[in-house]
Amino acid sequence: MIRRLTRRGWSAWASIGASLAVTVALAGCTSAAGQQAAAPSKSPASSSAVASLSGTLTIYAASSLTAAFDELTVMLKQEAPNLAVHLVSDGSSTLATQIEQGAPADVFASADEKTMNAVVEKGLLVDPSLFAANTLRIAVAPGNPLGITTLADLAAPGVITVLCAPQVPCGAASATLLANAGVSLRPASEEQNVSAVVTRVAEKQADAGLVYATDVAANPGRIEGIEPAGADAVVNRYPIGVISGTANAAAARAFVDLVLSAQGQAELARHGFLAPGTGGK
Repeated sequence: MIRRLTRRGWSAWASIGASLAVTVALAGCTSAAGQQAAAPSKSPASSSAVASLSGTLTIYAASSLTAAFDELTVMLKQEAPNLAVHLVSDGSSTLATQIEQGAPADVFASADEKTMNAVVEKGLLVDPSLFAANTLRIAVAPGNPLGITTLADLAAPGVITVLCAPQVPCGAASATLLANAGVSLRPASEEQNVSAVVTRVAEKQADAGLVYATDVAANPGRIEGIEPAGADAVVNRYPIGVISGTANAAAARAFVDLVLSAQGQAELARHGFLAPGTGGK
């Protein structure tokens, strides 16, 4: 069961300022639980408990979370200077497969509930919580040289469109959005994560693609975003949880608590993510 987020403060993060100067180790490299709502039950860690964290924490996160999680891992490092934090970003389905094959992840954050469920059902993670939501945009080059404004334009002759692969959350959402609009198209490529779609459009290898609203916000000057009709009806909700049997459960729980805290939610909102209950049943 994926638990819905209830806002809660965490004093360990209240004193964090706007300056984020700590460098966090990054590695470039993304499972579906129920819809029932329940408040997170564990108490947040104290400031002293966070400060005493050590060892290594490896976070597997959907590629659309990279910019926001970069900032959140820096916040954690500021409070826990003896903790080594590694953020591994890729398509949710790719990360889920790696976790199922024994990858040393401590935390998993997926771009949809279906992918998270695959991990939960294998007993590799319990009690994930929803923490954010996202919707799709048409990504085009700055200035929108082809004048693309609708989903139907993506299927027009001569328009090179790229999409996420169907098994990736952004690909599944794209398929639903296009089907709802009655648009059928053959993409020039199907990418394994949404960052690859952004790159293809930004580097003019494609004329357009479907990405998340947060990807547009994270890439000013590289791409522009157009909100297509029906985008608000296709919402990806993001769950996060601690991997079962992690060797650093305290650090893993601390990061999850940070993401769910008022400080974490504010940072996610700053990057364009919607509230976790958006689009819920």
